[in-house]
Amino acid sequence: MKTVKKAVIPCAGYGTRFLPVTKAVPKEMLPIVDTPSIDYIVEECVNSGITEICILVSRGKEAILNHFDINYELEDKLKKKGSLAEIKLINKFLGKVDFSFIRQPEMKGTGNAVKLCRSFTGGEPFAVLFGDDVMYTESGQEPVTKQLITAYDKTGATIVGVQELPKEKALNYGVVVPGQTKGRYIQLNGFKEKPKSVQELPSSYCGLGRFVLTPDIYEYIDKTPMAGNGEIYLPTAIELMCKVSPVFAFNFEGKRYDIGDKLGFIQANIEYALRNPELAKELRDYLKTVL
Repeated sequence: MKTVKKAVIPCAGYGTRFLPVTKAVPKEMLPIVDTPSIDYIVEECVNSGITEICILVSRGKEAILNHFDINYELEDKLKKKGSLAEIKLINKFLGKVDFSFIRQPEMKGTGNAVKLCRSFTGGEPFAVLFGDDVMYTESGQEPVTKQLITAYDKTGATIVGVQELPKEKALNYGVVVPGQTKGRYIQLNGFKEKPKSVQELPSSYCGLGRFVLTPDIYEYIDKTPMAGNGEIYLPTAIELMCKVSPVFAFNFEGKRYDIGDKLGFIQANIEYALRNPELAKELRDYLKTVL
């Protein structure tokens, strides 16, 4: 069984909830404190043992490509100033991971996005990390993607990262239809997408933007019918898969920030700043004054 060394990060969405800034700036480049949000996702990959990353982009997202490229003019100016720490900072992923980029010409759903990466992933298992989800884990705790890779190594099956949310919040997510549960492993029997009421919830376990997929996922994406809006969704393909072979949801440890949501983005900025020793005290004092 091959180990997971490749990851796909879909970043082609328009980011309409953050207009007008996302008219010119990709939402994945919006900073959490002083770091583009996509850096946290790439760092999670690197710390999980991923060595190759494919980022899906759309027109107008060239800033993402430039961000992971070498900027010789900037480096030259920094060298002349003796700012070696800054050079190291802007090249922190250099030599640690190889990047590929694929342009997604049309927004046709998450399943279609993953399908575009077939040649990149080949016949290997791979991770998928949605760009709207930033995961924080405590020092000494495994990154979320690493937790899912470990679960894949133990089962050989597709793994969906989930957490249990309050029932009222779970109504906004794809909720797991559970089978047998053992520890953090939950047999996946399907999804209930955004149930209309608490009474319709099959569980409180919600998919939160992290997956490890076996290479046969493409067979199921090919069979997945389009939704009413013309899009093909990855969870629907996984649902087809679980009717044929075992699929597991894994209840991962860590804190997830929904940075595709304005409140979630603000929460991430505040909490990451409170973890920053240069900012924590002054920010805490400031928050006390405004609250």
